[in-house]
Amino acid sequence: MPDSNPLHSLPDHVTITPSVLYFGTPVVLITTFNSNGTPNITPMSSAWALGDQVVLGLGSSGQGAENLQREQECVLNFPSPALWPQVEKLARATGRNPVPPHKAQAGYAHVADKFALGKFTPVASHVVRPPRIAECPIQFEAKLVALHGKPVEGQAEVHLIAETRVIHVHAHRAIVVPGTHHIDPAQWSPLLYVFRHYFGTGPDLGKTFRAER
Repeated sequence: MPDSNPLHSLPDHVTITPSVLYFGTPVVLITTFNSNGTPNITPMSSAWALGDQVVLGLGSSGQGAENLQREQECVLNFPSPALWPQVEKLARATGRNPVPPHKAQAGYAHVADKFALGKFTPVASHVVRPPRIAECPIQFEAKLVALHGKPVEGQAEVHLIAETRVIHVHAHRAIVVPGTHHIDPAQWSPLLYVFRHYFGTGPDLGKTFRAER
């Protein structure tokens, strides 16, 4: 029966069942090392930060997840909105060879050199082995703290939750407030993934009382 409680009914809202829940999170390009010593780039959009830790959501069948579990380190590279065409070039690429059947059916193809595919430039990190992406205005060198999730029998892929600790932060000089260690939000806009569309941020609407600037 329909819910007749007026407290449960808002005339400007409808109840929907979306196929995805990517309500709007920054795109992250995770760089890791393959077992043969070559770098891999994993584009993803499930990440959030708390203190010096960043939590990542990864598919278990991806090369990035395998690399992160084996090597225990990565770089989190944050692209700007202008880089979205290069990010999208990586969308159907996978470092797995052979390509897992469920990914092959979805149109994925193996690409050994994702830096070349995306026309990105590798640059050496200071502490971890995987390279940073020079074109990304912000880069976090990070170590794996914990990995949650395990394979499910009969299921080709499960979601893994990786906890990483950031140990080194790099930022393009143009987005840093001169003489400080602060990112200037007026100069930095992350590439956002909103219901499978790419967006940048809008104008500054104001700041919280905790803002340091």
